[in-house]
Amino acid sequence: MTQQHKAVALVSGGLDSMLAVKVIQEQGIHVEGINFFTGFCVEGHTHAIRKKDRVKPKRNNALWVAEQLGIKLHIIDVIEEYKDILLNPKYGYGANLNPCLDCKKFMVHKAVEWIQKKGFDFIITGEVMGQRPMSQRKDTMPVVAKESGADDLLLRPLCAKLLPETKPEREGWIKRENMYDFSGRSRKPQMALAQKFGFTDYAQPAGGCCFLTDASYSAKLTDLWKARGDRNYELDDVMLLKVGRHIRPAENFKLIIGREEGENNFLSGYKKQFINMHTVSHRGPLLLVDGTPEKKDLELAAQILARYSQGRDADEVTIEMTDQGGVTTSMVVKPIAMESIPEKWHV
Repeated sequence: MTQQHKAVALVSGGLDSMLAVKVIQEQGIHVEGINFFTGFCVEGHTHAIRKKDRVKPKRNNALWVAEQLGIKLHIIDVIEEYKDILLNPKYGYGANLNPCLDCKKFMVHKAVEWIQKKGFDFIITGEVMGQRPMSQRKDTMPVVAKESGADDLLLRPLCAKLLPETKPEREGWIKRENMYDFSGRSRKPQMALAQKFGFTDYAQPAGGCCFLTDASYSAKLTDLWKARGDRNYELDDVMLLKVGRHIRPAENFKLIIGREEGENNFLSGYKKQFINMHTVSHRGPLLLVDGTPEKKDLELAAQILARYSQGRDADEVTIEMTDQGGVTTSMVVKPIAMESIPEKWHV
């Protein structure tokens, strides 16, 4: 009997990786998926928190794609290993804090290690030449293949005809004529192929789910590193930067204020780790204080909290503050005027 060859696909949860897997499945290859959890790609997390996002799908798109394709998905935690990629990218960052070329090289390298352990034959990605400005250019795609250690075991089905022949093609495991020559940023060829395969529901790309491509998120992360004096981070830092209104009145402290009920509920899970405040006399948000505030800083924080509560127009608002030791005190403050919260304080 002819041996069935096996491939592992990098599955992000987007349309491209979904199509790449299907193209190879159509050629009789056994495919399984792999998804690397860095902490920075959790779009379903924010959808689940915010009331205004309730209509959006609350799903892990990588798992959902695997289910649609009928493949096993392996989710691998690389949070600690990924820190060096983010902090020391050999090829630098994109428009924000996205180390895209180093990131792709890292993930393909991890996939190489995986297939060696599991006895799989080659690796698939959903890359399209010219779609991403850093990692998916004609001159950088060979860099990923070479420096990851994948070499000719890395197959990109959606643009394979534009690239040198790979081992799966030379050995006859798959047919090159059944690959594609997609290029550029237009999504029309992928959407047409999706229609051919009968895919009608899939995640929209828009930069993918990586928060590091987002200017606002990158600014918050840069601010965090500057305030701490080092560039280390933990998963809690990554998650908190995605939630709430972030205001830094001074270098020594920052305020994180819930913008709605869902965010308040999420932030309440961190109350034991931070000094926290909430309004008593009026309905209002939860506020966390990050840093080393002085007494005058806490008074300012209470005034800002009052401004974002329903007592914003009142003469006085009662605030309860609980420190990290669990001691609660009350204070009565006058809400600060909005013009006294300058734009430069907003991270």
